[in-house]
Amino acid sequence: MNSSKSPGLVGFGVLKNTTCHTEKKISVFFSIIFMTAGILSNSLAIVILMKAYQRFRQKSKASFLLLASGLVVTDLFGHLINGAIAVFVYASDKDWIRFNQSNILCSVFGICMVFFGLCPLFLGSVMAVERCIGVTKPIFHSTKMTSRHVKMMLTMVCLFAVLIALLPILRFRAYQIQASRTWCFYKTEHVEDWEDRLYLLLFSCLGFLALAISFLCNAVTGITLLRVKFKSQQRQGRSHHFEMIIQLLAIMCVSCICWSPFLVAMARIGLREGRSEDACETLLFALRMATWNQILDPWVYILLRKAVLRNLYKITSGCCGGHGVNLHMWELSSIKNSLKVAAISESPGSSKQINLRPLSSMGQ
Repeated sequence: MNSSKSPGLVGFGVLKNTTCHTEKKISVFFSIIFMTAGILSNSLAIVILMKAYQRFRQKSKASFLLLASGLVVTDLFGHLINGAIAVFVYASDKDWIRFNQSNILCSVFGICMVFFGLCPLFLGSVMAVERCIGVTKPIFHSTKMTSRHVKMMLTMVCLFAVLIALLPILRFRAYQIQASRTWCFYKTEHVEDWEDRLYLLLFSCLGFLALAISFLCNAVTGITLLRVKFKSQQRQGRSHHFEMIIQLLAIMCVSCICWSPFLVAMARIGLREGRSEDACETLLFALRMATWNQILDPWVYILLRKAVLRNLYKITSGCCGGHGVNLHMWELSSIKNSLKVAAISESPGSSKQINLRPLSSMGQ
């Protein structure tokens, strides 16, 4: 308990006796590459979203655009803030005793790590729920998912993530310098106190819960689209079904592959005493995997659309010498198709037609 009352000395024991060593040049290279890639990809996604919002200002599209904007802005600031702190730590030769006497930098770093880790997962699950409602309940989506409601959801998600990140500070538990001396997080070495275990298990459980919600909603959406595809006899609808299924599979695979190692590592540390000898290297690898999720988010949610897929197909067909297939049946972009039913429901006298054909109109 003494460590919780003396935040200025927290984690310095790790600096004296650590079995984890990282090569400075390689680690700085990784940090700069991750930060640059994240900033560039998310900045590009923000530009695309701004142009899309200017083109499509209907109320039915506002929910998706606002949620997507919140996601990429969160990822952008996560890479900018966490990346800048990490580069500063490497540039200072990881001498925490010199620049972190009051433990302020480590606390800020730890809060940012937790907030920018959980918030994108929460937003991804909210986007999956919104997409599921838009496909299965288009009338409810058009009447209830207004811009004001979406902004309230964004605010609540951010406040909840901030609360989770501030829990150790509110309980007078300082964030810990990790064994690699390159980042700060909850206590992961010699975890014996129940409260330290609670923080690790809470972070892991919330992350897995967000992934489970995303998986469930995306599965329902994919099954619904597949059922409509097999029932519909219209060829134009098939392209949209395939486009949505590709996006859903990419979202689920990227999120699960990138975040599962880190969440599993946190859960294992929280459920047992001490740590294994390779825990430091395992955590660094898992942390870098989780960072890649925030880099790939904008490409999955925003850029994996008909234009990119068509160009990739043409390039692949040209390199392989295959005959090109007519791809003009990719009529509309994913953002437009996913919300088209809700837009139709806003027009007068269309509710009856939507009740009869709630999903077949999406393929037209």
